[in-house]
Amino acid sequence: MKKTIAVDGEHAYQVTFADSWLEKLNEIRAKRKSVLITSSKVADAIGLSIEGFDLFLVPDGEAAKDVVTLQAAWEFLESHGIERQDLIVAIGGGSITDFAGFAAATWLRGIDWIAIPTTLAGMVDASVGGKTGINGRSGKNLIGSFHSPKEVIIDLALLSTLTDRDFRAGLAEVIKCGFIADPEILKNLEDSTLEELRNPQGIAKLSDLVRRSIAVKAKIVSEDFRESGSRAFLNYGHTLGHAIEHLSGYQLRHGEAVSIGLNFAAHLGFKHLGLERESYLRHRELLERYDLPVRFDSGAFDSLFSVMRLDKKNKDGIIRFVLLREIGNPVLFAELKEGNLRVAYQEVMS
Repeated sequence: MKKTIAVDGEHAYQVTFADSWLEKLNEIRAKRKSVLITSSKVADAIGLSIEGFDLFLVPDGEAAKDVVTLQAAWEFLESHGIERQDLIVAIGGGSITDFAGFAAATWLRGIDWIAIPTTLAGMVDASVGGKTGINGRSGKNLIGSFHSPKEVIIDLALLSTLTDRDFRAGLAEVIKCGFIADPEILKNLEDSTLEELRNPQGIAKLSDLVRRSIAVKAKIVSEDFRESGSRAFLNYGHTLGHAIEHLSGYQLRHGEAVSIGLNFAAHLGFKHLGLERESYLRHRELLERYDLPVRFDSGAFDSLFSVMRLDKKNKDGIIRFVLLREIGNPVLFAELKEGNLRVAYQEVMS
């Protein structure tokens, strides 16, 4: 089985599958001065030894992606004499890799960084693709840049540190990849259970799902790094999902919010784009198989619509959704008015 997956962005890099993330990291960083960005919770969970690193700790979850924390990181980099030839290492979930990548992008106009994701969502989505950023007051990831890592290191053993809730949340991004580009992912998930995927004896199944999901993202990113076309397809389920995540005060996991967004987007595809009913219902059945949420507060449409109007895919004030004509055939759809969305929202959430 291949040990690497190639990604082309503003520069080429590898996603490397390693038996030991630390051994691989030490190979890469060699004699370079390194700052490691993580959280206390992650450090404790993986038994992190910080010898040889300057350590900058951030809050867990979306709380890390804040301008106050970013200012503190810049001051830390300055006080530790971090120069252009030096390195930032992000170890944690998607929030930490988003944050650390943006810190690297903005320090001295861009220094190298390495992503070591510890969550399933981080492995298959956040760490790959070069999108970095922090949250604004009005929504998620409104402040950011494209700044690809030097390398992404995948060590599947790190997933053993996750709760079932966090593992399930990551599966939402895996399911997304299956619907937009690789139906084999869907079949494999339908033939599996959470218990099987979390069991060490199921590592081959899990590894295949992670590799397939990363391959989907790597292919799309390599074709459209700056999201001028097909890269938007990776946001399937995210238009409503990001709004729900923000409105929940980030109490919902990213994947949980995306799961609700996937069910909603499938309903829109069924009503407005000819997605087969069987394919629409397959979304909900698969998400519920892994105990992922498919509904949100039925009275929250107005608040959610206000947040969706800030979505980065929008153009000329029109909210654009990624929808499916059929499984594996996504399109960017902009012909839905507020009234269409309101009706669909009530149909799905009631």
